[in-house]
Amino acid sequence: MFVGFASALVLFAHPDDAEYMCGGTVAAWARNGTEVHYVVVTDGSAGSNEPGMTREQISRIRKPEQHEAARVLGVRTVTFLDFPDGMLEVNLETRMAVTREVRRLRPEVLVAPDPSRLWFGRRYINHADHRAAGELALCAVMPD
Repeated sequence: MFVGFASALVLFAHPDDAEYMCGGTVAAWARNGTEVHYVVVTDGSAGSNEPGMTREQISRIRKPEQHEAARVLGVRTVTFLDFPDGMLEVNLETRMAVTREVRRLRPEVLVAPDPSRLWFGRRYINHADHRAAGELALCAVMPD
């Protein structure tokens, strides 16, 4: 883990991805004075298999949970871009939205999912929304 920078942006597809991916690192950065920001690209509406729950209900539950988890870790802000969960695509609209946030926040460090399709010697297929979020982060910092 490296320290000594003023700001970091953690960009991810779904609520809870950041805590799973790098929650300990985020907490350490915040504790050491780094201003950490989250950008959640989707609305989190596909994150449950609970019978009878609508996508809107799921999103309304997951967003406050994400804000609370971020607060506990010391994250300064959480921004939801609200693209539909499970359908994230790399297109002009999503690229512009992510680029806008990167330019607004101007982080020294950007953390995002791996855009690779296959992991662990071709034994694991990375979630499509995670791949798209990773690609969107790359597009924001290294435009075509």
